[in-house]
Amino acid sequence: MNLFRLAGDLSHLLAIGVLLAKMWTSRSVSGISGKSQVMFAMVFVTRYLDLFTTFISVYNSVMKTVYILGTFFTIYLIYMKFKATYDGNHDTFRMEFLIVPVAGLSVLVNHEFTVMEILWTFSIYLESVAILPQLFMITKTGEAETITSHYLFALGAYRGLYLANWIYRYYTEGFFDLIAIVAGCVQTALYCDFFYLYITKVVKGQSLTLPA
Repeated sequence: MNLFRLAGDLSHLLAIGVLLAKMWTSRSVSGISGKSQVMFAMVFVTRYLDLFTTFISVYNSVMKTVYILGTFFTIYLIYMKFKATYDGNHDTFRMEFLIVPVAGLSVLVNHEFTVMEILWTFSIYLESVAILPQLFMITKTGEAETITSHYLFALGAYRGLYLANWIYRYYTEGFFDLIAIVAGCVQTALYCDFFYLYITKVVKGQSLTLPA
């Protein structure tokens, strides 16, 4: 644990909290990609199977449980409770175009050829691209609500802080995980255009639009 990881975890919790608060208070899931949330659920389930086999700390177990439950509750709100407000006509990104290649890559490139390690690697690769359906949806609709923009910014900040965590651990502990770092760089890169627009528009009170 270090300051960068703690800040990253808090930013991740903030992202989930902002999204849930937005949906619950507005009674609407308009502008939210259910497909991105489904892939995030796959990420957390496959990554945190060690909840049932390995105890690291109370903090670790609580955070993993919150991520899983928070994401599944989000899916419940999108596809069940507030289904009438879900914009499926714009949430059209083909998930299989991400899941199938990622699954194949996780089998071919991993640290150890075991079921748990392959599933962990799959979760790392999938998380790096799971936000694409959400960004694609914003591109199709032409703009994002301010609260959705805050969610995406907090989520992107979480990945950026985790990159700083990997760098810090390398210089202080000599720890280096190439798979996690490369995947984190890919994910952070996907947010770069969004970060620029967020800072130049949303912070100034303007609506955010992504170029088609």
